Amino acid sequence: MTDSRQAALFDLDGVLLDSADAVRSTLAAVATCALGRRVTPGDLPPGALRRPRIEVLALLDVADPDDACDRWWDGAMSANPVKPFPCVLSGLLALRAQGTATGAVTLQDPDRLRWLLPPAVAELLDVVITRQDTRPKPAPDGLHAALSQLDVPPERAVYVGDSPTDMTAARAAGVVALGAVWGWHPPAALRAAGADHLLPEPASIGPSLLHHLPLIGSA
Repeated sequence: MTDSRQAALFDLDGVLLDSADAVRSTLAAVATCALGRRVTPGDLPPGALRRPRIEVLALLDVADPDDACDRWWDGAMSANPVKPFPCVLSGLLALRAQGTATGAVTLQDPDRLRWLLPPAVAELLDVVITRQDTRPKPAPDGLHAALSQLDVPPERAVYVGDSPTDMTAARAAGVVALGAVWGWHPPAALRAAGADHLLPEPASIGPSLLHHLPLIGSA
């Protein structure tokens, strides 16, 4: 591996992509199809974004949440375009301009990314690892796979995530765990999961991420 190169890795939902409203609308649409009556995002249980979708649908009295997701999730989700958070594109451009490798490690399925991941974001990522490429987070395998493809050692990389699972995976992979507090989970949950630092806003994405790396080989 190249000792001098650095990498910034990211989760997608809640970090690079402002997908919260799209996921809420999708949950409501799937429940509507399964139950035969209108369900709105306002009908979702508290903390719906922090729960597995199967659990949320079960709480809405969907009898077979797995089957409901197989039938209707992708169609409903594709009807809700997702945009990057403000400053994400400029931040990724700045990272690449200084020679930093960029990538995403996500729990999304690869087929879904064809329409979920905006092309403007995809063009700025050197690698994208999905749940079907390796064992999913909280296992560190996805981060290891991304760094292997980028030829960057773990000690020269950061991972920006918005969930406790992200923080666990980052620490297990030996990379700096950065918690995105603009995402779906509260700062306290990120700290409890081992976040090395908390980032306050999407404008934090950029070359300053690498300031959190430990100094290596300094006199």
